[in-house]
Amino acid sequence: MYRIEKVNSLLTEEVAKILLKELEFPRGVLVSVTHAEATPDMREAKIFISVLPFEKHPRILEILGKNIYWIQQILNKRLVMRPMPKIIFKIDSSIEEMDNLNRLLLNNDK
Repeated sequence: MYRIEKVNSLLTEEVAKILLKELEFPRGVLVSVTHAEATPDMREAKIFISVLPFEKHPRILEILGKNIYWIQQILNKRLVMRPMPKIIFKIDSSIEEMDNLNRLLLNNDK
């Protein structure tokens, strides 16, 4: 269990660095890695991202999909682990849910 937690933490950190320094996203869009979840057998890892504004998430997933091989190659060089999990990007919808809740609360205060 401890190994998976460590791998998740390491993947979160490294993928965040790659997205920040190596990729370009459209202007006015903020993309951040919220967490990673590797499978127990370490074959795959879901990388959860938040996108602001949320409406841009389809475009961001498209950009990440086109660059996933390249991102995977950078990870393979930076991290020494076997097996190296295959990464899959997912949207962290908890950010959108919090945003919707905030909007509801703000609208009720008026």
